[in-house]
Amino acid sequence: MGPLRSGRVGGRRVASGRGLLLPVGLAAVLLAGCSGGGGSSGGGGGGPSLSVADASLDEVDAGTIALTFTVTLSASDPDPITVDYATAAGSATAGADFTTTSGTLTFTGGALTQTLDVQIAGDLLDESDETFTVSLSGVTGNAALGDANATGTIRDDDPLPALAIADASTNEGDSGTTPLSFTVTLNPASGRSVTVPYATSNGNASAGSDYVATSGSLVFTAGQTTRTLAVSIRGDALVELDETFSATLASPTNATLADGTATGTILNDDTTGGAIGLDVRPANTTCVAPARPTRDASVDISTPFSPEPSLSSITKLLQAPGDASRWFVLEQGGRIRVFPVASPGNTTTWIDLSSAVDDRGEGGLLGMAFHPSWPATREVFVSYTTSGSPLVSRLSRLILDDVVSPSPPTEQILLTVNQPFDNHNGGDIAFGNDGFLYFGLGDGGSGGDPGNLAQNPTRLLGKMLRIGVVGVGFPSPAYTIPSGNPNAGNPRCGPGTNAQACPEIFASGLRNPWRFSIDAATGDVWVGDVGQGQHEEVDLVTLGGNYGWNCREGFASYPGTGDCSGAFIDPLVDYPHENGDASITGGFVYRGSAIPSLAGRYVFGDFSSGRIWALQPNGSGGYVADEIASSNDGISTFGLGLDGELYFASYFGNQIRKIVPPSGGGAVDTIPTDLVDTGCVDPLDPTQPASGLVPYAIQAPFWSDGAAKERHLAIPDATAIDVGALVGNAGGDFVFPNGTVILKNFRLGNQLIETRLLMRHPDGIWAGYTYEWNDAETAATRVVGGKARSVQGQTWIYPSEGACLQCHTATAGFALGPEIPQLNGSLLYPTTGRTANQLDTLAGVGLLSDPLPAPSASLPALVDPTDTNAPLEDRARAWLHTNCSQCHRPSGPTPSSMDLRFSTALSATNVCDEDPQAGSFGIANAKLIAPGDAARSVLIYRANRRDSSGMPPIGSNRVDTAGVALLTSWVESLTGCN
Repeated sequence: MGPLRSGRVGGRRVASGRGLLLPVGLAAVLLAGCSGGGGSSGGGGGGPSLSVADASLDEVDAGTIALTFTVTLSASDPDPITVDYATAAGSATAGADFTTTSGTLTFTGGALTQTLDVQIAGDLLDESDETFTVSLSGVTGNAALGDANATGTIRDDDPLPALAIADASTNEGDSGTTPLSFTVTLNPASGRSVTVPYATSNGNASAGSDYVATSGSLVFTAGQTTRTLAVSIRGDALVELDETFSATLASPTNATLADGTATGTILNDDTTGGAIGLDVRPANTTCVAPARPTRDASVDISTPFSPEPSLSSITKLLQAPGDASRWFVLEQGGRIRVFPVASPGNTTTWIDLSSAVDDRGEGGLLGMAFHPSWPATREVFVSYTTSGSPLVSRLSRLILDDVVSPSPPTEQILLTVNQPFDNHNGGDIAFGNDGFLYFGLGDGGSGGDPGNLAQNPTRLLGKMLRIGVVGVGFPSPAYTIPSGNPNAGNPRCGPGTNAQACPEIFASGLRNPWRFSIDAATGDVWVGDVGQGQHEEVDLVTLGGNYGWNCREGFASYPGTGDCSGAFIDPLVDYPHENGDASITGGFVYRGSAIPSLAGRYVFGDFSSGRIWALQPNGSGGYVADEIASSNDGISTFGLGLDGELYFASYFGNQIRKIVPPSGGGAVDTIPTDLVDTGCVDPLDPTQPASGLVPYAIQAPFWSDGAAKERHLAIPDATAIDVGALVGNAGGDFVFPNGTVILKNFRLGNQLIETRLLMRHPDGIWAGYTYEWNDAETAATRVVGGKARSVQGQTWIYPSEGACLQCHTATAGFALGPEIPQLNGSLLYPTTGRTANQLDTLAGVGLLSDPLPAPSASLPALVDPTDTNAPLEDRARAWLHTNCSQCHRPSGPTPSSMDLRFSTALSATNVCDEDPQAGSFGIANAKLIAPGDAARSVLIYRANRRDSSGMPPIGSNRVDTAGVALLTSWVESLTGCN
C-alpha cells in the first residue's frame, strides 16, 4: 500500500489537489446566481422583493416562548413599504401549540428587515416536531413578494415516556377459563401513538394446559396512559402449587421500557386430587451432611489467591528464579499465563504457543523451565506436543526480548520425538543441580506398551532424558550429551527408530512420568510414574536406572512381551487402584517452613481421587505413604513456590490450591458408626428413610451386580437444587447445595445388604460412605476402607470411601443419577399414594431453585434399557450413558477421547469405527465399535469381562449379561456411524 494522498478537513477526508478554490467574492456571486426565488404579487412589480425566512425553536415545558421570524426587503427604498402577515396551522394546532397571529409590518425609508413574533405554548408531551405557516400578503409601496411563506418548527424537547407492566394473579377456577389481567402503564402520557409488542412464556405453568399462550401488540393513543393485557387461565380441580408464567413487553415504538416483565400467578384453589407427587416439601432437620472427617488430615488446603486467576486446563505451575511476585501457569491448549501475587485477578497471556500445540488426548503444552541464569539470560525451555503421527513431542528453547511482557519469542526446536499414540506423553522438564535439562517421556501410549518401547534403548520413549542446553549453539549442535550418560558416545536419537542405544537416555523403564521434580537441596530426581491398571508408583530415579516397565508395574510383575531379564529398580512405594486412586501426580520434596512436620518429605497426589500423600521412612530402609489431605480436585500438577511452600492445580476446577498448616487438632471422624445415628433413616425402623428425605428413581439404572436399589435425597431446609443448563439434550445436571445427602439402599433378592450415603459436606467436598446390614436387617454398621462379603452365592463389594469417587466423578457432577434426562419419568410417592412426574414434583414443592427450563413433556428423557418397546438404539445409548459416560465424556478422568453420553451423536462419540487406544486384546481388525460386527468391537469385549480388562473397572464382580446382549444387538444392527 502506498502513502496516503488525502488529508482531513473538519473531520472529513478530502482528496488533495482535486478541489477548486474560488475567490470569496466570486463564489458568493455564483452561489447567489444559482439560488431560486419566489414569485411576486401586489406592490409595484419593479421594486425590491419581500421574503420571510423559516424559523424554529425548542418548545419548553410550560408557559410560552416567542418564535421570531425575520422579513427581509431585498433593497432599500426611500418610501415606506407595508406588508400584511398571518399564521396558519400545519401539524401544530392553533391555540394548543401556538397563538394565532396576524398584522402588518412597515418598512420605513431605508429599512431592510423587520421581525414578527409568534407565541409558542410549552408542554411535557413527547411528540413529533410540529409546524405551522407564516404567510405575507397585501404589499403596499414599491415592492413585490418574493418568498412569501415561511415554516415555523416547534421542536419537541421532551423525553420518551416509559412503559411498565405490573404483576398480576387470579384463582384458576375448576373448569373453563378465567381472565388474568396485567395492567400496562405509560408515564407520562405521550403526544403520539405508542405501540409495544407482548408475549407470554412458561414458568412452572405450562402454556396449553395451564394458560393460553398470548402474543400481540398494545397501542396507546395520544394522551392514553393505561392499557390492559388479558391472558386466559385454564381451570382444573387438581391440588397443586401456585403456578407462574411471564408476560413480557419488548421493543416499543415512541417509548422506553421501565419494567418489561411481569409474573402472572395462577393461584391454586383446589383441595382434592393431585398433579404432583407431594403436597409439600418435607422438612429436613436430621439428614444433613456433617463436617468432613479429619482422619489423616495433617495439612489443610486453601484457595490462596483472591480473586482467583482466570485459567484453563492447567498442566504446570512455577515461579521464575528470584521472582516471587508472580506465578506462571501452563495451559494444556498452549498458553503460558502469568498473574501477579498482589493482584491475581489480573491474569494475562505471557506467551501463546497454541498455534503450534496439538492438545489431543494427553497432549498439549506440558513442560517449562527457566534458564538457570534467568533473568540475565532471557531464555525459557518448553515441552509440548504438535501434530504428527498422531503427535510429536517437541522440546524447544524460546528466546525472549523482555521478561515482563515479551513479544512473540524466537523458537529453536531442539529435539523431537514421534508419539505413536496420543496418551502417555509425559512431557515434564526441569533443570538439575548439574545444570543439565531433564526431559521425561512416556512409553508412547495405548495400553501395556504394545511396542515394548520403554525397554528399547534405541527409542527415546519410556525414558528420562538428560541433555545439555546451556550455552549451546543453534542449530548446531542444538544440544549436547552429558559425558556421564550411559550411551554418551553414540549418535543422537530422534524422532523415531534409531540404529544404536540413545545417548540422551538418563534412565529407562518408565510408563508415563507425567510430573517429576528435582530436589534443589540434594539433586535427587523424584518421579510419579503413572501405572497401567493396578499400581501407581513413586521412583527415585538415578543415572542408568531401569524402573521395570513394561515388565513390572509397581512392585508387581507385568506380562510385558519384550525382554524382561534385566535388573530392575523397585519403586520407593506403590499404591493400588482402590479408594478412588488411579493416576499419580508427582510432586516435590517439601522445603518450606510453614509445616515443620513435612520438612524433607516428598509430597504427591492422585489425579483421580484427589488424595495427597507424603512419604515417610519406615525405619527399615523403605518408605510408607501417609495420607495428609483429601480433595475433590483433579490434581494435574504441583507447584513449588520460591519460599518452599507447595501448591497444586485443580484440572477440572481451573483453580490453584495451597497446602497449608492444619487449622485444628487431631483426627475427628464425624461419620457415625451406626446408620441410625446419621439422622437419615427412621430411628424406629432404620430400613426406611427419615421423614425429611424425598424418593427418586432414574430412568436407566446403573448395573450393580443384579441388586435392586431404592434412592432418596435430602437437602438442608432453606436451600434448593440448581439445575444445569441444557444445550440440546446435553446438560441438565443437578447441582446440590452443601449439606446434601443422597441415600441408596441395595437389595439382593429381597434382602437389604447395603446402604450408601453420598454426602456434600459443608465445605463443598463430596465423599461417599457405606453401611453393611446385618442378616436380620435390624442394623447397619459403617464399613471403613471397603470389604468383600459373600451374599446369596456371590461376592458383594462394599466400596471404600475413595472408590465411591472413582465412579462419582467431578466431570459428571459427582451425583450421577439426578439430572433432567434421568429423572424425567413417573414415580409412585409412598407418602401420598400418587404417581407423578419427578421433575414436576421436585419443582412443584420448591426443591429446585428455578423453574424447569421447559415443560417436562418437552424435556429430554432416557429410556429404560430393559424396555423392549423402546427403540433399540435409545436403549443401548441409555445403558452406555449410565454405565460408562461418568468417565467417558469430555474432561473425564481417562486418557480416552470417548464421549458416551446419550446426547452425543454416534458419529461424534469417538468410538464408532475407531481404533482402540488401550490394546486390541487379540481381536483381529479391532475397533471400539465395529458397525455390524460385535465380535470385532472392543467396547463389547470389555463390558463382557470382569478382570483388569473389564469395564466398568471397579465395583462389580458380575457381568451384566442382559446389557451385553443389548449392546451386541445394537452394534449388529448398525450399518454405519451416522
